Amino acid sequence: MFLRNSNERLSASCKTCGLRLNCLSAGLTEPEMDDLISIISTTKKVHKGDKLFYKSSSFKNLYVIRTGSFKSTLTTADGTEQVTEFYFPGEMLGLGGIASGEHFCDLSAMEDSEVCVVPFNDFEKLCHRSFTLNKNLLRYLSAEYVRGNKNMFSLGSFRSEEKIAYFLLDMSHRFESRGYSRTEFILRMTRSDIGSFLGMKPETVSRVLSKFSDANLIEIRQKRVHLIDLKGLRNIFSARRSALSSL
Repeated sequence: MFLRNSNERLSASCKTCGLRLNCLSAGLTEPEMDDLISIISTTKKVHKGDKLFYKSSSFKNLYVIRTGSFKSTLTTADGTEQVTEFYFPGEMLGLGGIASGEHFCDLSAMEDSEVCVVPFNDFEKLCHRSFTLNKNLLRYLSAEYVRGNKNMFSLGSFRSEEKIAYFLLDMSHRFESRGYSRTEFILRMTRSDIGSFLGMKPETVSRVLSKFSDANLIEIRQKRVHLIDLKGLRNIFSARRSALSSL
């Protein structure tokens, strides 16, 4: 369901939203929830390919994905676009701007999407009054830090097959944590995006996915993926799993 800029409709949605247990509102008391709802008065639609914010633009808001998906990118000195992360419903966008007051990357929608707009100045004041809300923010920051370090570890030392297995299992874990299927999901990003993120050529991504399909580890139809053998995918990088124990 798409929302309009209506406090009443947004309030009702926050309290009944299926993502609330994985969102900023997780664990809040009724009064705390009402305080949070009072500052999240608008939502924003972002069409596929459009940017939610740009690198070096002024940081004013955090955003929580209500529907859709996004990717963050940086542009190198030679003009190459590098994908740095993918984001899905319930996840928070814009955290990198807290430190400097500017966004450190471009953030664009991979499909027609919608976000809840959280004015940071108002949110920061609420965090001073709510231990749970402050804890939720720290949880998001910690998750970003851990995922970033895991990504660096995989990019720096994994072989092509290990990178793709890691990527698929990470997607599985993130979808499952938000109440979706851990074995069947749609990858909204292109093969080029996956390759950019993992430091691989798009044709290598396609080749490895085909190899996994031939080995009955996965079934893939265009963007829809079915993970048939999770244990088999984990075994591909079993010697390194101690560093990625949550997958």
